[in-house]
Amino acid sequence: MDKLLAVLFILLLFFIPILMKQTIEPVAKEVAKKEEDPCAIYITVEGEDKPIPLEEYVLGVVAGEMPIVFHDEALRAQAIAARTYALRSTDNGKKTIQATVSAQVYKNEKARKERWGKEFKKNEKRLSELIETTQGQTIVYEDEMITAMFFSTSNGKTETAQNFSGNPIPYLQSVESPGEANVAAEVERRVEMPIDEWNEALGSEWKADHFKSLKLVRNHTGRVQRAVSTNFEKSGREMREVLGIASTDFDIAYDVTNEIVIITTKGYGHGVGMSQYGAEAFAQKGWKAENILTYYYTGTTLKNFQQDDLACLK
Repeated sequence: MDKLLAVLFILLLFFIPILMKQTIEPVAKEVAKKEEDPCAIYITVEGEDKPIPLEEYVLGVVAGEMPIVFHDEALRAQAIAARTYALRSTDNGKKTIQATVSAQVYKNEKARKERWGKEFKKNEKRLSELIETTQGQTIVYEDEMITAMFFSTSNGKTETAQNFSGNPIPYLQSVESPGEANVAAEVERRVEMPIDEWNEALGSEWKADHFKSLKLVRNHTGRVQRAVSTNFEKSGREMREVLGIASTDFDIAYDVTNEIVIITTKGYGHGVGMSQYGAEAFAQKGWKAENILTYYYTGTTLKNFQQDDLACLK
């Protein structure tokens, strides 16, 4: 028994350093990498185990936000917008960012493999090469990085920041976004909602008379700015959020016989900034990524990002 314990003790003395080495080395390499390149930016994403190099993060966002079948220039435009959004919202990597539509969708390597299956290597190579051609590029307005908002599909026009949030932002204006119906599988949608579900969502008790007196006050982009009825008023944005509908360009009808609310919408998303399917439509017409971005973000230009840190300016 004593001999067995002695052997086990010797084995432990042998293996513990190996295990410690396997655990410590990756962390040490990561730290060393940052020390070697003080200008490297890492993005901390909620739910991910460790910070992600900026360009690898951008690849994960493009994979999560756009269909891989999109035109090269649309994907490049998305990469530049994603990089700009990440740098501004994280203060150049100092803050955490979410991986969902509340910020921008990020798909890690495992998720990309699950999505693409046998096409993973080909798609990964294509995206990596495309993103490399945009490396460091950001969108600026008066030499300051913008909040590069984007969304899926418009109703033919983009929305203004003023209409969306009440805050006027000079580069987030409304522009025409033609041709999306030719590239998007679905622009118009229809939802049928039982009246009980409608009332639960709105926290009210609507009857047929409420629908008869309902007025949808639209802004110049065709979206609903306010929905007003008897003892009821909500913004179009609030209606979209509580009802879970695709956009703020909506119409409402009520089927009295079946007690069903019929909601039809145009577009998908908040409508502010770059339309992703609009970018694809323009790319298919021959537009370059820079043209797409400076069109959707009024008065902007592209600029290579450079940190202000003294170590990076040497």
